[in-house]
Amino acid sequence: MVADAKPRSAFDPAAFASFRFISRELDSAGRVTLRYALDEELELVEELDLPTTHELSEAERERVDPLLSLLHWVAGVSYFKLAAPPQVSCETSVPTPAVAALLEALYSEGLGEFAYCNALAELPRPRFPRAEGELGTTPSPESSSAPNRVLVPVGGGKDSAVALEIVRRSGSELALFSIGEAPPIARTVAAAELPHLLVRRRLDPQLAELNAAGALNGHVPITAIVSCVALLTAALHGFDAVAMANERSASAGNLHWDGIEVNHQFSKGLAAERLLGAALAEINSGVELFSILRPASELAIARAFARLERYHGAFTSCNAIFRLDSSLRTASWCCDCPKCRFVFLVLAPFSSPAHLREIFGVDLLDQESQFEGFALLTATGGHKPFECVGEEQESLAAMRLLAADPRWSAHRVVSRLAAEVLPAHPVTAGDPAEVLALSEEHRVPAALMSDVRALLGA
Repeated sequence: MVADAKPRSAFDPAAFASFRFISRELDSAGRVTLRYALDEELELVEELDLPTTHELSEAERERVDPLLSLLHWVAGVSYFKLAAPPQVSCETSVPTPAVAALLEALYSEGLGEFAYCNALAELPRPRFPRAEGELGTTPSPESSSAPNRVLVPVGGGKDSAVALEIVRRSGSELALFSIGEAPPIARTVAAAELPHLLVRRRLDPQLAELNAAGALNGHVPITAIVSCVALLTAALHGFDAVAMANERSASAGNLHWDGIEVNHQFSKGLAAERLLGAALAEINSGVELFSILRPASELAIARAFARLERYHGAFTSCNAIFRLDSSLRTASWCCDCPKCRFVFLVLAPFSSPAHLREIFGVDLLDQESQFEGFALLTATGGHKPFECVGEEQESLAAMRLLAADPRWSAHRVVSRLAAEVLPAHPVTAGDPAEVLALSEEHRVPAALMSDVRALLGA
């Protein structure tokens, strides 16, 4: 608890020198307890309830302890950001070199948007200690064999629906995973008709009070946290792989600041995936992780999703549904955020106006007030929004397709984009064929690539 000498009404982030990883525990019922502290003054506790089919033995818990440690270190970023102190202290065990490299990336570049938006003097760059001794073998960037049992995290959006259908097509045994069951997650699980492993996560209840009292707040590399929870769950249930739904464009940043490319989606990007893959190999985790959608752009994924009509009444990609403050959450599409605009934009070339009105409730491309928001997706009028939206080239490609589509070309926003935004860019920018082509930069097992091409190709 906070000492009486520092009342919550005057929380001073600069007063803290160290963030401490105190302890982590997995009990026989699947309860994970993660303990942290800022100096000797403020202790923070996070809990997760993992799905179990039986009481976990000591041997089972010991087997997954390296993944529990990894989760403890990665999830700590949610509490480190309260003060972003210069030092970290690992009091349970010391990370191996590859794990430390992952953590240093997540606690620096992974907090790039957080640091930029909070106008910090510089990016946090804490140094993590490194263990010595014999380490595991780091694999090649791309595996060749197909995994036997695959866990696919679902967030209720279009990407995870496409990802699970690729894995289903491969013939690998498949189950779905989620942290919480927001309505679009529950609807997607129901539409997929697959087993579902559900985790409950409880952030320390002090967070809201501390933020109100002056603690730093902002975006964290949440995908890395979700990945680590999924890996731990997968290991407990005998899965040998976690297939994420992170696309190629997640690697593209928003702006440059303090010597880095600030990327809202840093922990979804390929660089972070490679760091995590090396860490998993080094700790001999027994579970691999890759993104099945990495070869594809968001535009290619949208084209594939447009054909998966069983999910059209289930999905929602608007992040307002997942806001921590329940009073600010929406039940479906808010229709007034960068994510809603981007998803509408990339689906439109492969959908009819009537069908998208049925999904979103309104036609965003026929609302004059939406023009500036759509233009900003190409960085016209500013930088690309801090949201899970694709590259500027993808938005340009979608706009070119719509401008040439008689179903959409007369819509008020489309006509203005064609007249005001497209001429401001080179005619070679946003070439649809180039954007829709699959990339060779990925970590997808070679045995699964035929299924990737089958669903994400033309």
